[in-house]
Amino acid sequence: MTASKRDRQQTILELIGAREIGSQEELRQLLLKQGWEVTQSTLSRDLRDLRIARIPTDHGLRYVVSEGAEDGSRAPLATLLPQLLVRLDSVSHMIVLKTVIGGAQTVAHALDKESSADILGTIAGDDTILMICRSEQARERIARRLASLGKRAG
Repeated sequence: MTASKRDRQQTILELIGAREIGSQEELRQLLLKQGWEVTQSTLSRDLRDLRIARIPTDHGLRYVVSEGAEDGSRAPLATLLPQLLVRLDSVSHMIVLKTVIGGAQTVAHALDKESSADILGTIAGDDTILMICRSEQARERIARRLASLGKRAG
């Protein structure tokens, strides 16, 4: 990672940590004021790299930094699922997770980082994740664990 990319991403973390930001355009304008001219695609990559999710709050959708993102560690599912999981369904060797809008990439990244032998792979859209499991028994184990983690919202 180049020094400028690292510095830009640090600025993004600082901005999101200091204020409520609800859109990429709002964040892009704040970065511009700090001397960072970035395209929407670069900003999207930065948000994905930093594991920043856009979640619903009492004040509307806002960007939040996933726990552990600042130090480069992965955001744990136990932190993400209570905030982002809406519904879980499964059939055969597959699990479909519905998340809040914009939450699927963050959750899928956390799932992929777990490197479970039970999971063959994940495909994430904006609010939906498709997980392919190695067997129906693996699907049952994974679904039980995810459902349990998702219920810890409080």
